[in-house]
Amino acid sequence: MDKLTSGKIAPKTGEYNIVSSKGKVVGSVRVKKGNRMPPTRHANSHFEIDG
Repeated sequence: MDKLTSGKIAPKTGEYNIVSSKGKVVGSVRVKKGNRMPPTRHANSHFEIDG
């Protein structure tokens, strides 16, 4: 499982879950490979994609 923070480059195109600092999925966003991950609404959140 890849974990990315806002501003990092997406390693592949796909649907990324937004995971809170407590480990709860709070949303999702689709990002294309090579684009930067968008800002999140929750402090200390990160993005995860399977694979």
